Amino acid sequence: MKFISTRGQSPVLGFSDAVATGLAPDGGLYLPEALPHFSAVDLARFATLSYPELCFEFLSRFATDLPADTLRALIAKSYTTFAHAEIAPVVKLDERTYVLELFHGPTLAFKDFALQLLGNLYGHQCQTRGQTINVLGATSGDTGSAAIHGLLGKPGVAIFIAYPDGRTSPLQERQMACTGADNVHALAIDGTFDDAQAALKELFADQEFRTRHRLSAVNSINLARILAQCVYYLWAYLRLPAGVRDEIEWVVPTGNFGNVLAGWLLQKMGVPLRGFRVATNQNDILHRLFTTGDYRTGAVTPSLAPSMDIQVSSNFERFLYYTAGKDPARVREIMATFKATGAYTFENFDRDTFTASRCADAEIPGLIRTVYQDFGYIADPHTACGFKGLAKDRPSIVLATASPAKFPDTIVSAIGMEPTAPSLEALKRKPLMKHRLPADASSIRAYLDRHAV
Repeated sequence: MKFISTRGQSPVLGFSDAVATGLAPDGGLYLPEALPHFSAVDLARFATLSYPELCFEFLSRFATDLPADTLRALIAKSYTTFAHAEIAPVVKLDERTYVLELFHGPTLAFKDFALQLLGNLYGHQCQTRGQTINVLGATSGDTGSAAIHGLLGKPGVAIFIAYPDGRTSPLQERQMACTGADNVHALAIDGTFDDAQAALKELFADQEFRTRHRLSAVNSINLARILAQCVYYLWAYLRLPAGVRDEIEWVVPTGNFGNVLAGWLLQKMGVPLRGFRVATNQNDILHRLFTTGDYRTGAVTPSLAPSMDIQVSSNFERFLYYTAGKDPARVREIMATFKATGAYTFENFDRDTFTASRCADAEIPGLIRTVYQDFGYIADPHTACGFKGLAKDRPSIVLATASPAKFPDTIVSAIGMEPTAPSLEALKRKPLMKHRLPADASSIRAYLDRHAV
């Protein structure tokens, strides 16, 4: 299978090269040239597979340049670090409400599903190609720690993660800045996530710098991130009761649009996922988009759900490619307008597939309390946003994106209980090793010039 840029002005690549490149040279994002189709026969065959086996069956349709045995081994290795036997358990709260738990990986967040695999793909590429690689990413919280823990100690790889200083939870920061690994660089940026992301996009646009340091992207702009996340939707669909699975609404807390895009792409591959609700916090650009058609940036307001404190959703361009009729010229036109004005208005959206909800910061503790009182279930602040306004006319499955143990202060204020996790408790005793930088490309460029491998 080949992969193309959403902007249509970069070379067509195979899977491994698309993963290694991350952001396309023309500024676009890679997508499969054509999506595969999964039939009812395929789904019936998949129903008895383990999570790693299902992941192999799915990814083998895309990673056609990797030997099957190699891909199978990389996938198997990636999911040995998960604490739950089912990897992504589906929890039934009542007859109408389910939770897909995506926080049983090493950093207790859904990003582990893709980033454990991506780390092993990078390690394999360094080994087989005899090259070093410098992985660069921006994070609003969980992506950074998951990326770092996917690449800890891997030979030939250095990882640089920029995050907004003071705008992640203390434990999220410790997961990034307390590893003690020589190949990890936690860059505390004086600004917002969007500032960090903009600086990184500028660096990736500098082809000389990018080539010289063999830069690759770890954000959800990387194709492997999205494809790996498709798998847990497929896994959960196959585990829901037969009378529920085709009617259920998938409720997805999201800021960067990657988490919900993965489910939507799976729907386009023939898996009958009924529809999605995009659950945002008070930084609600996606809520405004799917309720009014207006895609317009605003100021980022720090919140109790910091991983969604985003105003420019990186993965939206992939969605745009399909809604623009797979027309790269149209994508370039829309993205240029958005870059120049910070806004774009869309006339048509499939509102039967997408709905949206917004959760103000003041509502989050009350939602956590209500979920605990109603179901005896503790939801982290991001997941709690998904419980606002569950559909009354059909069942719902809420994607639980992080462990509540990562946000103890908010949980204690809501229900008077402090959730804990052994890995997080150990971090509290370790020193922070972070590097403070201004939120501009030149400062990050200078740092990489000194520390890249």
